[in-house]
Amino acid sequence: MHVASNIRVGQGYDIHPLCEGRALVLGGITIPHSHGLDGHSDADALTHAVCDALLGAMGEGDLGTRYPSSNPAYKNLSSLVMLENVVQTLAEKQWGLVNLDTVVCAQAPKLAPYMKPMQESLARVLQVDCQRVNIKVKSGEGIGMIGRAEGIAVLAMCLIQSMNP
Repeated sequence: MHVASNIRVGQGYDIHPLCEGRALVLGGITIPHSHGLDGHSDADALTHAVCDALLGAMGEGDLGTRYPSSNPAYKNLSSLVMLENVVQTLAEKQWGLVNLDTVVCAQAPKLAPYMKPMQESLARVLQVDCQRVNIKVKSGEGIGMIGRAEGIAVLAMCLIQSMNP
């Protein structure tokens, strides 16, 4: 049986608790809010999920392996730097992004005004047209950690295609 090997799908997931004293960064955009995401880097859950989706599609492991929280060199590192590294690997392995679809699960803050800037930020680093990057936002409807505004979770799916003929 012949299986097409020139396209691959990847999925990513990330979740971080909200905490006081940190900036809230999603998709490389700083969003005004009383709390930010807690983590070793800038804790940008959207960008982390995107990185993991791309790494998974390439069969290149996960973000935590590349940027372990045990390494002090990555403390407060911009997640866009991580994404740039993943995009470089994508190019080196001769893969191209067909599209990216994400869901940001957050009760607060309201993210609708920031969806376009997040999309543009990610598309710029991914080196693709904005139409290839989709961001959706869902509330937690008052249920669980997300619904109580204790954290933010993100799901990401991507389709990549080999650039080799």
